[in-house]
Amino acid sequence: MSAIDNMSSVRPDLIEKVTGRAEYVTDLTVPGMLHGFVVRSPAIHARIASIDSSVARAMDGVVDVLIGEDVASFGNWGVVLKDRPIIATDRVRYVGEPVAVVIAETIEIAENAAELVDVGYDDLPRATTIQEALAEEAPLIHERHENLEDFYFKGGARPTQNTNIFHTYRNNVGDVDAAEATAAYIHEDRFTFPAISHFAMEPHAVIADFQRDSLTVWAGAQTPTAVQKVLSRLFGLQLAKVRVIVPFVGGGFGGKASVKIEPLVAAASWKVQRPVRIAQSIAESMLTCRRLGADITIRTAVDANGRILAKSAKLLLDGGAYSDTGSAVATKAANRIMGPYAVPNLRLEACAVYTNTVPGAAFRSIGGPQAVWAKESHMDNVAAAIGMDPSEFRLRNLASRGERIRPDLRAFDMDMSELMGRVTQSFASEVKASNRQARGLAVAATDPANTPISNAIVRLKIDGSILVSVSSIEVGQGAHATMARIASQTLKQPASAVTVLRTDTAVAPYDWGTGASRSTVVVGLSVENAALDAADQILEMVADVWELPRENLSLVEGGVTTGSEVLTYHQIFHRTLGVDSGEVIGRGAITPRSKKGALVESPLFWETSAGLAEIIVDEDTGEIHVTRYASAADVGRVINRVAAEGQDEGAAIMGLGHALYEVLEFEDGQPVNATPIDYSIPRISDVPPVFDIILVENGDGPGPGGAKGMGEGAILPVAPAIANALFSAYGIRITELPMTPEKVWRALQKRN
Repeated sequence: MSAIDNMSSVRPDLIEKVTGRAEYVTDLTVPGMLHGFVVRSPAIHARIASIDSSVARAMDGVVDVLIGEDVASFGNWGVVLKDRPIIATDRVRYVGEPVAVVIAETIEIAENAAELVDVGYDDLPRATTIQEALAEEAPLIHERHENLEDFYFKGGARPTQNTNIFHTYRNNVGDVDAAEATAAYIHEDRFTFPAISHFAMEPHAVIADFQRDSLTVWAGAQTPTAVQKVLSRLFGLQLAKVRVIVPFVGGGFGGKASVKIEPLVAAASWKVQRPVRIAQSIAESMLTCRRLGADITIRTAVDANGRILAKSAKLLLDGGAYSDTGSAVATKAANRIMGPYAVPNLRLEACAVYTNTVPGAAFRSIGGPQAVWAKESHMDNVAAAIGMDPSEFRLRNLASRGERIRPDLRAFDMDMSELMGRVTQSFASEVKASNRQARGLAVAATDPANTPISNAIVRLKIDGSILVSVSSIEVGQGAHATMARIASQTLKQPASAVTVLRTDTAVAPYDWGTGASRSTVVVGLSVENAALDAADQILEMVADVWELPRENLSLVEGGVTTGSEVLTYHQIFHRTLGVDSGEVIGRGAITPRSKKGALVESPLFWETSAGLAEIIVDEDTGEIHVTRYASAADVGRVINRVAAEGQDEGAAIMGLGHALYEVLEFEDGQPVNATPIDYSIPRISDVPPVFDIILVENGDGPGPGGAKGMGEGAILPVAPAIANALFSAYGIRITELPMTPEKVWRALQKRN
């Protein structure tokens, strides 16, 4: 291969982005396209008493106004529970909920006319926090729950009727009470985690073109087949009549997973029978979805030697006004609070709760940041209480490779002590500048990569160029470059010969979607299988037409070698087909039964991470400065090193935002900082000056070449590692994120 093909940093999508050639939804126009602007509720929980859109409709350039009664007959939609109307009909449940869409010739006209839509509200009792929603006399945010079993995730929600709990997950192992009765020490803590905005660079934007019995949608969607399925059922269309096209996507982080504003935009197009585009601002996207907040109580019993005997945890997650994927977030949070520890007795309970706030949704490592924040902070507290070094306490209780932390989960496929050792080693040569320089450690093991179902098509052309078609979405993480590399390595062609097509459900084969660290493993395997299928066909053609033993043939760049000569693809196709043209189409599929059933067990692999933070605190202001951070992950095998390191760096910096800066604040249900001006995220100047990324390769993953998924795990240890550093050197324990200067300063004053 040429030098450029060995440079793992070269990604075609990056070239298109930096040269301005990349086209996002807002760069696209469709003939006859109109523009929609959403009128949003200022009320927290209210009945819609009236909507008067007559003045707006009369405005020049306004084509129509969509309101709830126009589409009420279509019913509700959802991906786990059918609890969401296309647009509010008789009631609004949070500030920012759409109540009307003005559809006009230009966005300026639509936005101006939206101010003329007069909506009357009758306030209803509200429940804006978990505690209010669980109170005995709490108003019901939803009276009914219609479950969609196995619709988007395997399984479904488990709502408690006549309450605001829309999902409860429980898992018990052993006998916690009996273990606690014999324990030398029992420690309990409570932690809270805030709502956090996805804050992707590109807000939600969708174009929909509803043509009688067909619908085409252009969307920055992470899961286009989910969008296709929801729209198909909602509007009574055959799946094949719903086409979802995904151009470039400017970040997702889970906020563009499942389904978001696509039903609303499709309904607007249905109303006017013309294409309609709705492109939200960042502030509007902040009112569309966010990470679920959490209230977590965790309790650990240990013996006299510091071995954990039992652990119990109750997790309450704030799902907001609609369920979205909140049930899965709750379940995953319960699984992820176990950590990489061998605990013989477990009592886990997680509840997702409706509140009158912005709906919660999937967000990088669903449920993980909430759970690991509590679990790893708690581990240091327990270690301190029993007088043991926190690293030693962890090492004493880590599960070993091949050990199961729960009977229903795959045995551990990694060695967490190695990751702990690697991050600690990275600091070994660095001597603390002062005793105020503090260090803290945290580790995590999560269960990603749901739904091992994927398909790929690889087309090998006569000139050796390759087209790869998948429904995996490039959201900036480098997935398409990874797919190209897998295809090129399998077919022995240069990476520059491979083009990965943008996803279009009319032509791309089915895949569950992009998320849960699944692309490299699940989609990568389907691409590898498709490339192997194409290779098999080419080799079979040569063996048949040239009458050569198949075992003597192998692929090389540009064609097939017989051992004595290289036959070019031009020669092969010309002689086989009789004309100088043609292609081979390889098909690859992955199901739970693939790889001799190796993908049946959950999780497909364990995504592991360790983080070590070094901090200094300005005790006059309470400001935390992270001076150094090390992150280690077991990735199985690296396919694209620069992309892999970038993913871990990005995840860790996102974790830094969770730890120190980010919170989507509500005052009695009213969002108070849901704008890019008021919402704090890390700046480049906040990144630790020394930042070590360590990728451990053991080649033992289920993906191509032994790869495992990655890119989510590194977010998890950051907040507890910083909090543990604060605890170890300054003697204060922060239990509520973010660790703002004010919280730290007040804790220091209280300590003094």
